[in-house]
Amino acid sequence: MEVFDALALGAVVAERVFAVHAGLSPSIDSIEHIEMMDRRQEVPHEGPMCDLMWSDPEDISGWGISPRGAGYIFGADVVEKFCRDNNLDVITRSHQLVMEGYKWMFGQQLVTVWSAPNYCYRCGNEASVLAIDETLKQNFIVFGPTPEEGRVRPTSGGKRAMPDYFL
Repeated sequence: MEVFDALALGAVVAERVFAVHAGLSPSIDSIEHIEMMDRRQEVPHEGPMCDLMWSDPEDISGWGISPRGAGYIFGADVVEKFCRDNNLDVITRSHQLVMEGYKWMFGQQLVTVWSAPNYCYRCGNEASVLAIDETLKQNFIVFGPTPEEGRVRPTSGGKRAMPDYFL
């Protein structure tokens, strides 16, 4: 947990792409605000850090209450303003399962990249990784789960075995 509590809240790639776990916050209008936050702590249950970890894009205008009980939902207008004010081309995020492995929203100013194929071995979704080259060209590498016959079930051998719902 000590390592997790020190991980960056987001990253800016080549000054044009903002990568974050979940989304935006009504309390944050610039990358500089994120840089000034004290990250070396457990994610609180509310506030800007919580919002970066739990907020989701939605087809709404402005901000809304998240059904998750933490963070917010936000619309295209919020993304457009954040990108314009911070001179960004795109916001990349994960945090939400998307069946195709990735999903563009809001005129391709925001993309959700989901990297867990067949989530919890029951969702049937694809997964992807976003590769960005030196010219900022984006390429999605889409993949599925390991076929059943290629999976190896961990044995207890002194360690705790994986519960069946993960296999």
